[in-house]
Amino acid sequence: MLGGKRTGSRHVAVVLLMCLFWYVISSSNNVIGKMVLNEFPFPMTVTLVQLCSITLYSGPFFNLWRIRKYQEIPRPYYYRLIVPLAVGKLLASVTSHISLWKVPVSYAHTVKATMPLFTVVLTRLFFGEKQPTLVYLSLLPIITGVGIATVTEISFDMMGLISALISTMGFSMQNIFSKKVLKDTNIHHLRLLHLLGKLSLFIFLPLWLYMDSFAVFRHNAIKNLDYRVIALLFADGVLNWLQNIIAFSVLSLVTPLTYAVASASKRIFVIAVSLLILGNPVTWINCLGMTLAIVGVLCYNRAKQITKGREAPTLPLSQSSHVKYQPLEQQTDPYYRGSVNGKLSNGLHRATTMTPGNSLLANGSGMPSGTAATRLLFV
Repeated sequence: MLGGKRTGSRHVAVVLLMCLFWYVISSSNNVIGKMVLNEFPFPMTVTLVQLCSITLYSGPFFNLWRIRKYQEIPRPYYYRLIVPLAVGKLLASVTSHISLWKVPVSYAHTVKATMPLFTVVLTRLFFGEKQPTLVYLSLLPIITGVGIATVTEISFDMMGLISALISTMGFSMQNIFSKKVLKDTNIHHLRLLHLLGKLSLFIFLPLWLYMDSFAVFRHNAIKNLDYRVIALLFADGVLNWLQNIIAFSVLSLVTPLTYAVASASKRIFVIAVSLLILGNPVTWINCLGMTLAIVGVLCYNRAKQITKGREAPTLPLSQSSHVKYQPLEQQTDPYYRGSVNGKLSNGLHRATTMTPGNSLLANGSGMPSGTAATRLLFV
């Protein structure tokens, strides 16, 4: 019992420590990402750098850390779930960088507080899952808070808002289906991250070459080898890789509800750090909208927890709490010993003495009686 308590405390400590690292790395990644996009306005190229980082760093480091290899995934399952998951990750990354480019970090993350709304809608569409009234009511402060923040945002941009919403939908799909893939395939969560990164890069590279590559190579930062911009791009890629590792690790360690709470807390941390470091102007009504949206997320998580507790299944009870013991009839156990010509089903001779009653309980040890041959057959 003491060992179980220690194991549980250690698990909680590991999750809390990983969440702390997640918050620090995520806020640093968002601040550096905003600085990069202010000087190098190519969100698709920033996405490409991040996908390259996941693809290049994951293989050698995961082998060094002795992460178990890929599981064999059936091809129909691969095309039905893995490929759409990679496309969703790609879409979420690109639109996330567009929103980060167009609007302040604080506003982008306030809009991303609508993730519970997308989770409710998507689980209804894909799995037919209906939510209790309490869960639907908890979405109202989220929508209200995002609406207030949008109306009062000084640096509002419509493309930034739409991109943030699409990004939130993509990340919501990724959270839902990543958990399903981890459960169905038993693949290691970090190997899933590597697989999705490689597949997303393979899909995205032709699109980047056609849409962004020529403009990127003509930009002054690349032509003049601006080491500051290149260093920021490199740091952004590494931080994004680390953030993905920790996010997938936390997702694999906790329930989706706990992950949602951790993600909401991370959003508060990122908003606070971005306001402190980047110093984008905000009004008190704007801050009220941000706060209301985040509180709405916490209310949603609490509502899910309450409704889950109410729906916990219970085993049906019989009218009597006592079960009457009735011994088996005095006969040979047909599943344990053969009954043809005194021989076992594989041709070996049966023991000459037969134990009446249940052969599993007759010798009082919970093990079948008989010769060594019959014991081996049971195993």
